[in-house]
Amino acid sequence: MPGVRDISAEAFITAYASHLKRSGKLEVPTWVDLVKTGSFKELAPYDADWYYVRAAAIARHIYLRKDVGVGALRKLHGGRNRRGNRPSHHANCSASVQRKICQSLEKIGVLEQTDNGGRRISQDGQRDLDRIATAVVETEREEEDEEEEEEEEEEEAEDEE
Repeated sequence: MPGVRDISAEAFITAYASHLKRSGKLEVPTWVDLVKTGSFKELAPYDADWYYVRAAAIARHIYLRKDVGVGALRKLHGGRNRRGNRPSHHANCSASVQRKICQSLEKIGVLEQTDNGGRRISQDGQRDLDRIATAVVETEREEEDEEEEEEEEEEEAEDEE
């Protein structure tokens, strides 16, 4: 059975973000449309569903590792701080955003806190993520099969001419 490790990050994150949005269980704060994701950013995200995408990315990251804290997630989603004519440096993203996403994922049962203060994936969360990864692999196989059938039909049409 394919898992989260077996598929690309982009495919899994988009599928899991759409699942979180469809289910409606993830509690989205009211300030989502106003906030920047880091002090080094100039504007808020353009994507209206950025909260779901970030939650899916965090869930995948914690799935692939054992214990992850907010500080590690800050570093993961940080970026380049452009400092004018001085050299750019790495800057961490907002801890509040990461913490609120982890708390909302805990409320729906995907994550759980560990003894050392970090967070890990729960059994229910692991089952959900594996189920969605399996669904993504199946849809990719179906698309490949359809493309092969179309190519065979085109070859047959060319042979008849």
